[in-house]
Amino acid sequence: MNEQTAITPELNAGATNTPQTEKLDINRWNKQDTTWMLSLFGTAVGAGILFLPINAGLGGFWPLVVMALVVGPMIYWAHRNLSRFVLSSNNPNSDITDVVEEHFGTGAGKLITLLYFFAIYPIVLIYGVSITNTVDSFMVHQLGMESPARWLLSIILIVGMMSVMLSGEKLMLKITQFLVYPLVFILFGMSLFLIPDWNLSAVSQVPSAVDFTTTLWLTIPVLVFSFNHSPAVSSFATKQREQYGDRAVEKSDAILKRTSAMLLGFVMFFVFSVVLSLTPDMLADAKAQNLPVLSYLANVHGSPLIAYFGPIVAFVAIISSFFGHYLGAREGMNGIILKQAKSMGKEISLKAVNRFTIGFMFTTLWLVSVLNPGVLGMIENLGGPIIATILFLMPMYAIKRVPAMAKYQGTIANIFITCMGFVAISAIFFKLAV
Repeated sequence: MNEQTAITPELNAGATNTPQTEKLDINRWNKQDTTWMLSLFGTAVGAGILFLPINAGLGGFWPLVVMALVVGPMIYWAHRNLSRFVLSSNNPNSDITDVVEEHFGTGAGKLITLLYFFAIYPIVLIYGVSITNTVDSFMVHQLGMESPARWLLSIILIVGMMSVMLSGEKLMLKITQFLVYPLVFILFGMSLFLIPDWNLSAVSQVPSAVDFTTTLWLTIPVLVFSFNHSPAVSSFATKQREQYGDRAVEKSDAILKRTSAMLLGFVMFFVFSVVLSLTPDMLADAKAQNLPVLSYLANVHGSPLIAYFGPIVAFVAIISSFFGHYLGAREGMNGIILKQAKSMGKEISLKAVNRFTIGFMFTTLWLVSVLNPGVLGMIENLGGPIIATILFLMPMYAIKRVPAMAKYQGTIANIFITCMGFVAISAIFFKLAV
């Protein structure tokens, strides 16, 4: 769930001590911190978590253990660096693209705005495909209906999701907050419910060194995608600066640490539970059907609870994350158009740009949903590598080049994040080679 525009800070340049700042104790965890933690959690938990068990589980149990060990620090340190990058701006109202332009110049600002858009836009397309497949599978397997025309089903679902956005971001925020709470508890409940079906024979199966390494390598982009909540980080960091002034970095780090711990616990427990409940052949079948793993479980599991709750959880997870990523994609596309118009000396109204962006998003969402490309392929080849560029490598470059971030140099975390960023990006070249 992205609150980039739902919560709009009103700051005066250089004003760090607002009345609200004085009332809040930075060392005390408060209700607003919990709201932000759930907001960031909701942004991350979407299509990625529903396809992660498929990709991660195909390689066996032990690569999954290694993933669980590295993903926590990987995701926390990466998002922490991005938050610190946003907070390094001299302008308290700057979003991520403004900060890039401030530190690296207009050309770099345009490039990063373009990359930011292409890091988020494919995710929006993935949600269009996933929501269509999830509802279609539910109608056929659980409700006993005939499969509807794909073009008609997809257009109904996309219009429904975008109507919420067009009705106002306050409504979107309320709906997303309403969805996140049950999502957390049902996801945990589903993980517990699958424990009796665990097949621990996978523990004794150790893949070869080549297979082990290849599985880890190709799964890193999916991990980056599945745990990514960067679309909300810009507005999150700005809000912390409004409330905590010069100590915003300290507060942001604390919230991001708890968010990462929550994601690690819930998501990896869910992944382990699903992978131990399905055979590699079943996971391969789910990948071939282009279905979220919970929809596949609903079709093959004998429990009526899984049959009905599985698709519902998948539906809720996709919807809750779609809103935040749609806002991020819209912000990115608007930024591209406005920056280009400014460089050409033209003035375009934001209202006109928004209308164009809405039309573009709707048309491409619908076309891709009808075409039904492989979701995991889109994650591995587009989403993961581009997100890694923005989330992992750009802040690391800033730490080396920007004086305001020089104080973060010289840590093992920086080396680790840089390596993981290059691994995520290099996976696409491996895929192209084979």
